[in-house]
Amino acid sequence: MERAVESGNRKLIRPSLNEVKDQMNRRNNSHQKKVAPPDQTNAENFYYMKQMQAKTPMVFVMKDGETLEGVIEWYDKTCLKVNRDGHPNLLIFKPNIKYMYKAESSD
Repeated sequence: MERAVESGNRKLIRPSLNEVKDQMNRRNNSHQKKVAPPDQTNAENFYYMKQMQAKTPMVFVMKDGETLEGVIEWYDKTCLKVNRDGHPNLLIFKPNIKYMYKAESSD
């Protein structure tokens, strides 16, 4: 007894040439080098400008452990000029600063 094999209407699904090209481009782009972030974000400059405009009293902790207090008058690439009450004003070289923070207000 012979059985007839019914072959259904099967449709071959093939991606279009454009879809294949898009996939190839995506793969190639993912292997390319990522763009390096910018050398300068200007965050440091923004912080100094904000503290200068508000005349915020700051505490500077130096690498040798000494602490200095004052208000930033101006800055450049290498140093800060700090005005201090009752003490001489200072020009502080940035590499000598360990960290700085806003002084506690005595209000």
